[in-house]
Amino acid sequence: MDQRIYKSVIAFVLFLVFPFLFYELGDAPHRTPLKETISLITLLAFFGLLLQFYLSRANQTALKGWKMGRIVKWHKVLGYLFIGILLIHPFLLVVPRYFEGGVAPSDALTLILTTGSKGIITGIIAWLLMIMLGITSLLRKKLHLSYKSWRVLHGILSIVFIILASVHVIKTGRHISTPMAGLIALLAGTGILFLLKTYLYNPIQKPAACKDDEASM
Repeated sequence: MDQRIYKSVIAFVLFLVFPFLFYELGDAPHRTPLKETISLITLLAFFGLLLQFYLSRANQTALKGWKMGRIVKWHKVLGYLFIGILLIHPFLLVVPRYFEGGVAPSDALTLILTTGSKGIITGIIAWLLMIMLGITSLLRKKLHLSYKSWRVLHGILSIVFIILASVHVIKTGRHISTPMAGLIALLAGTGILFLLKTYLYNPIQKPAACKDDEASM
């Protein structure tokens, strides 16, 4: 089997099949189709952001055989897609309230955000960091940061974000089981180690594509 196909299958299983299976096999009571769909989309978007650690230059050894320029493009496109989904996550939580009686959607959102629990606080901070990740990625050139400075900033924000987001998901997720929590810890921890190894042992060099872009400015 082509190594690229083999690695793609592994990624598909780890970041899509396992999360879906653990979600379905969990003992949390099922709710309305709308609520279940929102929960599943949000969970898979989170695992999509975990995948971002592996679709980067920090994972060049495993990505051998693919053109790094194409990998970086996928990294950007998927990153913006998953960040977009998770940005509206707090509001998606209360969407079903529009179709149910009882607490108003705005009151439900206020109640969620003001509980003061560890899971909610880490989620709010992670959400704000996610906005910073998106803005600094979109506006890198306008921020007048060197490529090395931007990579370091992006890496630090990513590490802090994924730690806090993982805590938030494990603490507040209705469908979080021991296998699901273990998978999140494994993927997040390994991704962080990949990134730290790159920064500590491999000097950050500007890719040729970045040099060409700046030369044309």
